[in-house]
Amino acid sequence: MRGSTPPEAHDRLEAMSGKKVVRSNVDEVSSDVSTNGEILDAPASAAGCLYLVGTPIGNLEDLTFRALRILKEVDQIACEDTRHTSKLLNHYQIEKPLVSYHEHNEMTRAPELVVALEQGARIALVSDAGMPLVSDPGHRLVAMCLRHHISVVPIPGPSALLAALSASGLPNEEFLFVGFLPSRSGERRRALERLRIENRTIIFYEAPHRVEECIADAREILGDRAACLAREVTKLHEEFRRGKLSELSASLQARPARGEITLLIAPEDPAEARANLDSTQSLSERVDELIRQAKLDRKDALKLAAKERGLTRRAAYGQLLEALGKTEAE
Repeated sequence: MRGSTPPEAHDRLEAMSGKKVVRSNVDEVSSDVSTNGEILDAPASAAGCLYLVGTPIGNLEDLTFRALRILKEVDQIACEDTRHTSKLLNHYQIEKPLVSYHEHNEMTRAPELVVALEQGARIALVSDAGMPLVSDPGHRLVAMCLRHHISVVPIPGPSALLAALSASGLPNEEFLFVGFLPSRSGERRRALERLRIENRTIIFYEAPHRVEECIADAREILGDRAACLAREVTKLHEEFRRGKLSELSASLQARPARGEITLLIAPEDPAEARANLDSTQSLSERVDELIRQAKLDRKDALKLAAKERGLTRRAAYGQLLEALGKTEAE
């Protein structure tokens, strides 16, 4: 709904927040300042607003002041598990209507929430822990809100992947967040093969009953790289295990990990990559192997094979053409 905020929605927002809401025709969040110097969060162009609220990943004290205020002011809170979110709200003595929003009902629940938002509701979307939409449902709802010109406002909060990265001791100038790898072994190994081309720290979320198998596959496919297993970040039993993937495997065999796990794997050292290279395998054979095993297209397979050998893509392409010429001559 474009244009200025309807009068009835303006009055409603003003009554709920206890602040003067300034009307505007600009399709963005208002940056008007109230008489007491606070910046208003109320959207300037729509009656309703969806807030994406970051919640604690463990320690309840990590809820921000702004997130606390928004949770107190919204009309409704959409959450993955109403029982889990109730614990957070009870801790801060917040009483709000809760509605479940998870991967199994978002197909039907998202349109219902959009209808409420179009009628002027202010709704907070939360996940069980951390920022919504990060390996959690919510994209469908956000996309629908944007199509219907409903304001979407992020309320930043804790993030397991960033907290783990900051304390991991691994390179953090650039990183790739993968989320959860496939649970099936074959699919997981193919996904790891595609990641061999990465020269950034890679971050995964993993279930405790699969993490040992995941690390074993990563060691075999990516090499024995430096890594960090972050467990129960910000919680009572927070733990960081750092070392080579082989060392993490030995650690898990001696003492299995429980709880929420974030696994970080550092980029491979170029010298180690060349040392681990199979010198008996030709470039073209390696390209064909990557296409077959990792399901890469020929361009990406060549790029990865060239990186493994310390070649430029142009030089690798030249070698492939040379090998092809010899094959045709024979």
